Amino acid sequence: MTTRTLAVARYVAADVVRSQRVLIPVVVYGVVLAVLLSDSVGPPPGVWPATALALYPIAAWLTLVVANIEAPAQRLVTMAAAGGPVRLVTGTVLVALAADAVLVLLSVVVPVVRATDPYPAEAVLSGVLVHVAAATTGTAIGVLCARPLVTRIGWSFLLAVSVVTITAVQPWLPPVGSAVRALTSDAPPPFGEALLGLLLVTSAAAVAVAADRRA
Repeated sequence: MTTRTLAVARYVAADVVRSQRVLIPVVVYGVVLAVLLSDSVGPPPGVWPATALALYPIAAWLTLVVANIEAPAQRLVTMAAAGGPVRLVTGTVLVALAADAVLVLLSVVVPVVRATDPYPAEAVLSGVLVHVAAATTGTAIGVLCARPLVTRIGWSFLLAVSVVTITAVQPWLPPVGSAVRALTSDAPPPFGEALLGLLLVTSAAAVAVAADRRA
């Protein structure tokens, strides 16, 4: 990863923070987390299946905010300054993944701290992996539903909501459904699902770069 790519990521992050649009999905997820944790937290998996399923659409929403933060004309200027679509798309994805990491950490750590009994290390690992699978898959969907692939913000959100809604209710469907199912069935930690989520983000970024180059 080059210094210039990190500079682009810092620029995108500053733009996102300045706009304050990212606060809405973050606050919504905070409210969901607070409601789920309003009662005592039982043994693992506790609230993790619910928080993972909630994180899935929130990650897609966050990514849409990050990817659509600039108007199309300004985005072209930023792309030129960045040296091409690869750095811009990579910087955008890095910012979205950084936000994902914060929410994954909150989703896993807060229930562990509030639990009446200690959580085993393997259970915590499973909790981390299932949230990583949910967050990265949501990010991949956000990338595919945002600019440059979908240019209108309204259509972006409508498409993302449709995809997330359809896929979230399929417990057999990897990586989110199968990861949550593994969490609730005492299966081994879902390494495969977490890796698949990361691969989906990489593939979505590659598609976005290709779309920018064709534009």
